[in-house]
Amino acid sequence: MNLPNKLTTSRFFITIVFVVVMLWDSLPYNTSWAALLFFIGGMTDILDGYLARKHGLQTDFGALMDPLADKILVCAGFILLVGMKMNPQTQLGDYQLPEALAVPGRELLMPAWMVIVIVARELAITGLRLLAANKQVVLPAENIGKRKTNFQFVAVVSMLIIISYPGWGEGWVNFFGFEIAGWPWSIWFTFIATWGAVGLTLVSGVHFLWVNRDLYLKDM
Repeated sequence: MNLPNKLTTSRFFITIVFVVVMLWDSLPYNTSWAALLFFIGGMTDILDGYLARKHGLQTDFGALMDPLADKILVCAGFILLVGMKMNPQTQLGDYQLPEALAVPGRELLMPAWMVIVIVARELAITGLRLLAANKQVVLPAENIGKRKTNFQFVAVVSMLIIISYPGWGEGWVNFFGFEIAGWPWSIWFTFIATWGAVGLTLVSGVHFLWVNRDLYLKDM
């Protein structure tokens, strides 16, 4: 197994550890550690593709397993974030987080409908890839799909940071809580990344299904 494929495979193990850490509520700074693990998982995605292209190490295994590893990690992240909220009542000594940290009426970081859209798209594309593999056809990731994955990684990491940084100390709270137009800049960034991820998820999914429509229309 070459190095890019090893990096791809490592993402499956990173996902397992990530899920355990996220669910381990008694672990100090568990969401902070989870953010770090998810970031590392995202970096392996960048590195495996870069190394495979640079050194001519592309394989059918990598073409199939790389997007699958991405989907499993991303879906795990979004599913575990459903129902989590920003807490404006967190205090660090005499310092209290700004009320704007809880966006009025929108304190949920990841609404369930967004997760349903993302997971449904990933399952549909995975099903199409498996159908193609059964016909001895490998469907490589497209550029728009890669951009979608980048937005998804950024969205999950930024949400985990928003949940975690109140416990990092007043300096970090002042940095991430700096307000622009009434909201902390970190929340603006997270909302843009999240909505960008959802939008690209829909667009890339429709595009992928349309471009490869011959694979499934013949069987209908």
